[in-house]
Amino acid sequence: MDKKPYTPPRIIPYVPDQVPEWIVECFQNYLEVSEPSGPRVAPIYTTVVDSDRKFVWASDNFCELLGYKIDELIGRRYDEVTASTTSDIPATSRMFKKLGYMHGLWMLMHRTGERILIRYEAWLRADSLVESNIEVVDHTRCLSDKWID
Repeated sequence: MDKKPYTPPRIIPYVPDQVPEWIVECFQNYLEVSEPSGPRVAPIYTTVVDSDRKFVWASDNFCELLGYKIDELIGRRYDEVTASTTSDIPATSRMFKKLGYMHGLWMLMHRTGERILIRYEAWLRADSLVESNIEVVDHTRCLSDKWID
């Protein structure tokens, strides 16, 4: 029996033929590798939500980021501050409950309607609440006026 020699699989990266110009402009500086200019301290944004995705607690910085006072945010669903049509929130929530941890990018909405692109890390706490640490991604202002609903 003649066997073919093992050949490891090849990975071919997908690169779209044409990236919209506004995406290139928004992320050009973000993706460039440059010399570090010293320690970078990002503002700390933290949230805690319950199993119904309602805010139980949020840092003052997070409230300010979205333009709300803490008492306006508590009890409000995370869905209400997520930019419309940017995420399948029920599917993401089901996946999170299954995994207990997630991280990635998310699009929030300021009370004025401005979109805010964030990077988040979220985990399920022992008390069944979900805690998230959040960092604002650069260049969100140029995304806010070009995003299509």
